[in-house]
Amino acid sequence: MSENNFIKVAIADDHKIFRKGVILSMRQYTNIKFVMEADNGEELIDKIPEAEPDVVLCDLRMPIKDGIDATKTIAKNFPHIRVIILTMYEDERFVGHLMDCGAAGYLLKSTDPAEIKKAIYDVVKTGFYLNPFVNKVLIKKNYSKQKFSPNLSTEIVLSEREKEVLTLVCMEFTASEISSKMGISPRTVEAIKDRLMERFGVKNSVGLVFYAMKNQLID
Repeated sequence: MSENNFIKVAIADDHKIFRKGVILSMRQYTNIKFVMEADNGEELIDKIPEAEPDVVLCDLRMPIKDGIDATKTIAKNFPHIRVIILTMYEDERFVGHLMDCGAAGYLLKSTDPAEIKKAIYDVVKTGFYLNPFVNKVLIKKNYSKQKFSPNLSTEIVLSEREKEVLTLVCMEFTASEISSKMGISPRTVEAIKDRLMERFGVKNSVGLVFYAMKNQLID
């Protein structure tokens, strides 16, 4: 979040009328400021260094560079920026793939402005936003990927501190909130999260949550 206590948002969509409609519908939330618009993913990436958004609302189907490629580029080059996919594609295959690419949330274009606001707030606070649609798709994706076969040799063992941090991440607490609850520094919390992400082979807090759910690592 910016020093002026508002969240800077960019929107990328090749339909100007839709972009303007979203911006207009969000004017009631005075601590959300749209700082940039883009017609495609390439323009979005080019404008990011100057606009410095905290959050990007990104369509999937765009000319030149689509939302999938744009999300991958942002996750790699601007990891502090949260990408929320805002699309008409209600296809389960897109949800899991976009989360794997680094998206922090996935919304349909029929979403109410109040939920878009909540998604923006949540991704800034916790790094991700999970609505019932995404939860259902990802849980289904995880359970249908393969049948579970117990294997004691590959059992995942967490320290008490790692388990507590992972549990609080799944409860959507921020690093500073976790540090206060556990009596450790925010830097230590981030170090534990980074260690868990590397260990589990995931890229962000969303990945940690779903890995924990899939492997039943929290109570």
